[in-house]
Amino acid sequence: MKNSLLFLTVFILTGFMVSSSFMLTILASLLVLLLALVFLPYFTGLMLPNHRPPVVGPITDQIIHFQDLYDYMTSLAKKHPTFRFITPLNSKVYTVDPVNVEYILRTNFANYTKGEYNNGIMSDLFGDGIFAVDGDKWRHQRKLASFEFSTRNLRDFSTDIFRSNGVKLVKKISLLEAAEETMNLQDLLMKSTLDSIFKVGFGFDLDTLSGLDEENNQFLKAFDESNSLVFWRYFDPLWRVKRYFNIGSEADLKKNIRIVDDFVYELIRNKREQMKNRNHHRDKEDILSRFLMENESDPENMNDKYLRDISLSFVIAGKDTSADTLTWFFYMLCKHPLIQQKIAEEVKTATEADDDTSMDDFGLKLTEAALEKMHYLHAALSETLRLYPAVPLDGKSAVKDDVLPDGLKIKKGEGVAYIAYPMGRMTYIWGDDAEEFRPERWLNNGVFRPESPFKFTAFQGGPRICLGKEFAYRQMKILAAFLVYFFRFKLVDESKEATYKTMFTLHMDKGLHLYAFRRF
Repeated sequence: MKNSLLFLTVFILTGFMVSSSFMLTILASLLVLLLALVFLPYFTGLMLPNHRPPVVGPITDQIIHFQDLYDYMTSLAKKHPTFRFITPLNSKVYTVDPVNVEYILRTNFANYTKGEYNNGIMSDLFGDGIFAVDGDKWRHQRKLASFEFSTRNLRDFSTDIFRSNGVKLVKKISLLEAAEETMNLQDLLMKSTLDSIFKVGFGFDLDTLSGLDEENNQFLKAFDESNSLVFWRYFDPLWRVKRYFNIGSEADLKKNIRIVDDFVYELIRNKREQMKNRNHHRDKEDILSRFLMENESDPENMNDKYLRDISLSFVIAGKDTSADTLTWFFYMLCKHPLIQQKIAEEVKTATEADDDTSMDDFGLKLTEAALEKMHYLHAALSETLRLYPAVPLDGKSAVKDDVLPDGLKIKKGEGVAYIAYPMGRMTYIWGDDAEEFRPERWLNNGVFRPESPFKFTAFQGGPRICLGKEFAYRQMKILAAFLVYFFRFKLVDESKEATYKTMFTLHMDKGLHLYAFRRF
């Protein structure tokens, strides 16, 4: 490869010295050939018979619109509920049609897998974790996680952790409020949810929110950067070349993954030592402990690499999704102060707290019964997820040729994705006010009313539906209740519209900068 590049460089330089016009002709011919390879499939796709998803352009359009990818997809979905981009070798199909989504996620689940293409892109970061694999490994992780999430012990333990971290978050913001300083609420929420998932999932107190441990902060930064860089691979045709030569974005990714790996492997070693040094009661185990016990009975398959992959899946599920959703939630509350006030009043009524209630006492008042009374808060969080889904796009690969319920044909090997971000903005799904933030659409006589998971796809649907859905809602409701009860929030720059950073999760670009004001 290196010799070929050297030869090409020498050839071009020598050629220009001999005859510049000849070399310009050669380069122009190569450019025409390259353009033909890119655009010929596009025009070929337009001339194909009907019953295929309409072609909206070459795959290069996604690179051009990368910074606002999901809004670009929204504009296309308003014209075509199902559409495709053409690549030199294949197509990528996208749909927002709830009937198609149900077919892909449930009815013909076996035909739409992660596949080798997605796994190849994601494996350096996620390895054989549950989000990147199919088959036996997916079923194995799903079974163990399903058992863990169904236990009352995990619910009670996690609730205590969420309350404790809620108190820490309020104290942190109180210091900033007293000093009249602005804050990046997204950063604080990311640290709080990371602390929660490490305590609930792995049994360790990171205390990232304090900002005192530089190693924890490095892990957090490296993990977020890795998330972004791996997602970029879907749009970078040269990522394998850059990985081979260890240059550019791939060099950055390799460095960040090394930091992530060192941190997680040390976590596994510490947990194994912890389990050896004390007696474990089966009803007190955290999630990693259960997987480590599986390691003892099946060390060949449940090796440290596999445990590392599983652990990272729990981190992205427990940290990014909840923190990103809460970030957009508070952004929307700042845009709609009357809704912010209404939620604060509901929280006060449900908890029976008063102006003299301390932070610790308020946590005790956030009982399961109190949380269940917060229908408007639950609706506002769901409305946030409708417009700003934590995972805005989810891709599969077609195992065999198929026909979607709308009659459109899918070819074997094609990428097939449903896009949750545009789905929340489609008037033919949600009505004429689809782009409005209106929590009331989720309420029936004041009681929360759920929607079909194939219309509201924030937690997927079918066999891969999110096991941690209730876990996530509980964490978000507790943290949101803490913050809206004690503070009123205002944007630092009310004229600025928030934008996302295009990656696996819907991260707010440059954070959420707010002022906090005490309510009491």
